[in-house]
Amino acid sequence: MSATIVPEAEAGAAAAIRRNFWRGVWRVMRRKPSRMAGALILAVFALMGILGPMLYPDPLPRDTSALYASPSLRHPFGTDFEGTDVLALVVTGTRYVLLTAVVTAVITVVVGAGVGLFAGFRRGRWDTVLMRFTDMKLTIPGLPLLLVLSTVWKFTAAVEMGLVLGLLGWGGVARAVRSQTLSLRERGFIEAARGLGLSTTHIVGRELLPGMAPYIAMNALIAVTGAVYAQVGLFFLGVLPFEANNWGVMLNLAVFGGGALTTTAALPYLLAPLLAILLLTLGIVLVVDAMDEIFNPRLREE
Repeated sequence: MSATIVPEAEAGAAAAIRRNFWRGVWRVMRRKPSRMAGALILAVFALMGILGPMLYPDPLPRDTSALYASPSLRHPFGTDFEGTDVLALVVTGTRYVLLTAVVTAVITVVVGAGVGLFAGFRRGRWDTVLMRFTDMKLTIPGLPLLLVLSTVWKFTAAVEMGLVLGLLGWGGVARAVRSQTLSLRERGFIEAARGLGLSTTHIVGRELLPGMAPYIAMNALIAVTGAVYAQVGLFFLGVLPFEANNWGVMLNLAVFGGGALTTTAALPYLLAPLLAILLLTLGIVLVVDAMDEIFNPRLREE
């Protein structure tokens, strides 16, 4: 009977911890209206990425009699060179941009944090080998490599782009997480866990990882921003084929095809994706502001 009670008690305690955590998150977010605004911005972009392409037909309708039409109630950001609604292009292009950014962030954090935790905790030969490999990866210039890869890999799928960006971007996270791990592994609670004979997996997963959760979460959001800039920049430069609708393609066509820098006709076509990038970055910055307080119980209680 006691064997049955113990798991139930543990499950109840875990549920209580989760409830307290989410209550603390809600209090932290409500403490500053800017944080709620950031969360709302990210939620809107997430809905655009998930539901956006479902709201518009594929292909998008064109009105050849309204090329580069001025903003109006029907077309809030005007139309492009084919008479396609610019707002529809921004909304439908969000999925590619966000999916690439999320895949990049996941790979960057998982690989970087995994390598850094393992190297910092084990030290010795494993630490040396992994850090030398990380240093070699950090010396590889990302943009020239992407330019070379674009000649043989068209990146038509967002997952492909995110995979490459993630594999190119985990080195800095690995280095930083290793430094944090080297500092934390000498703390008293880690020595106590070793003295109790707890497994390495338990010590890393239950003792070390929670202490670095704020840093890892912030790096995930920063990786999202970096991935957005990287992919938009590549499409803007025209080194990737325009087979997928996204904000970088819009910027390229607005500047080099529509002459948005020299004429006002294509200016809304240029400003719409720029505004989307600005708002997405702003939302991430405002949410990052709350990360340390969310993961630090002492700060949540103050």
